[in-house]
Amino acid sequence: MSKQTFLRGTLLLIFAGLITKILGFINRIVMYRVMGDEGVGLYMMAVPTLILTITLTRLGLPVAISKMVAEADAEGDRQKIKRILIVSLSVTAVLSIVFTTIMVLAAPVLSKVFFTDERTFYPLIAIAPVVSIVAMSSVLRGYFQGLQNMRPSAYSQVIEQIVRICLVAILTGAFLPYGVEFAAAGAMISVVLGELASLLYMFSMFKMKKRIKIRNNFFSYLKGGRKTFKDLMAISLPTTGSQLIGSLSYFFEPIIVVRSLAIAGLATTIATRQYGNLAGLAIPLLFLPTFITFSLQVSLVPAISEAYAQKQYKQIQHRLSQAIRLSMVAGGLSVVIMYIFAKPLLEIMYDAPHVAIYVQVMAPFFFFFYFQGPLAAALQALDLAKAAMINSFIGAAVKLAAIFFLASRPELGIMGAALGIVIGILLVTLLHFATLVKAIGFSIVVSDVLKGVASIILASYAGHLFYKVLIDAPSDIPGSIFAIISTTIVYALLLLLLGLINRNDLRRLPIIGKYVH
Repeated sequence: MSKQTFLRGTLLLIFAGLITKILGFINRIVMYRVMGDEGVGLYMMAVPTLILTITLTRLGLPVAISKMVAEADAEGDRQKIKRILIVSLSVTAVLSIVFTTIMVLAAPVLSKVFFTDERTFYPLIAIAPVVSIVAMSSVLRGYFQGLQNMRPSAYSQVIEQIVRICLVAILTGAFLPYGVEFAAAGAMISVVLGELASLLYMFSMFKMKKRIKIRNNFFSYLKGGRKTFKDLMAISLPTTGSQLIGSLSYFFEPIIVVRSLAIAGLATTIATRQYGNLAGLAIPLLFLPTFITFSLQVSLVPAISEAYAQKQYKQIQHRLSQAIRLSMVAGGLSVVIMYIFAKPLLEIMYDAPHVAIYVQVMAPFFFFFYFQGPLAAALQALDLAKAAMINSFIGAAVKLAAIFFLASRPELGIMGAALGIVIGILLVTLLHFATLVKAIGFSIVVSDVLKGVASIILASYAGHLFYKVLIDAPSDIPGSIFAIISTTIVYALLLLLLGLINRNDLRRLPIIGKYVH
């Protein structure tokens, strides 16, 4: 099984993540065009329940598996790796049965009492089978990532999105005549089938390598896995705590938003539509660079864990500095593009230019979100998952309180929810950074930050000029594409001129490197 370097593995995940994001936007465009903002609202109200259930089922095991497999592989202990896999698969199998059952039984109560829109019942029921599928595939992802082989994880993401896109239009269109709630359920079924295809691919890759035969002496490994179980729980439970706080926060978010908007005087159907616009259209666009930060997060855990186990503290600082710089570069471009070109992007993609104001207000604050994943990964790899959990709890509590206070004000409405979300993002990112500074004395290079800010400001000015000169109307597709590409080129040139990207970085790229001397 091929093991990639940190940078090559990260680049592979970034490339796959970019393809996945593009395919995901195509999938979302199809959904919105078929179901409208009300259907997307019902879909997005059900998603947080799914995320919460998956978090409880996975129990933070993917991170723990990645960390422990990386350490065992460094020691050359294949028996330990097999025991880790067997124990993890057994735990997730039991938990998936339990929580899937709870999700199905709780669906009527959730739809009637919590969401105040009974139509959410159908997407909740439709998505329930995906819990066990995601739980099993996450164990295999953790295994491959621990071996620092990112190809299976990367390819499985692309396969999952391709299957979803192929099915979402068919299923939503077939169910739409029965009502928008059934169309939302059809979209959920496409998610289930996409995740199933991803799992089958991961399993075939695992079987193909034949390094570890799970069925051989399965129960003897399981019986002797008490210490492995304890070690997994020691890492996964604090990690789960942090993830669970985020999932619970996400679960309560639509509930609090809808109820706050009701206090502000909006009807349930209007509140559902507005939440669909915010959570289904605006925020996914702002999440675009997360394919880079998530790739960094996945690669950082085994890389820093290995360096930490070998007491290579300079290597930890180096890896984290690389991740922070790349996050800043990617996040900076996102801020520029989303702020300047929000209206044409939303007009072209969704025919919803009215959503642009949410993107423009939130984009500058989302710059801090792009650092959050790598910082959290570093905390987990350094056995500081408990500190990350506390930070997440504080941020979630403040976010929900801010959403309730701001969204219930008639003059703010759904914009208050948007402001509450970015307040939580700012707080968690700053707390994660402060924890790392205290734990390992990590410091950022101030000159790099100043160069990054300068690049953002100058590229924003250039983007504004390109917008005025090249775009005749928000629906001008050729003009918008050319203006965005031109802005990106200006930003890239600024990065090169200011030294945020140098020749050494380009040499490490698998394709470009051979042309840079």
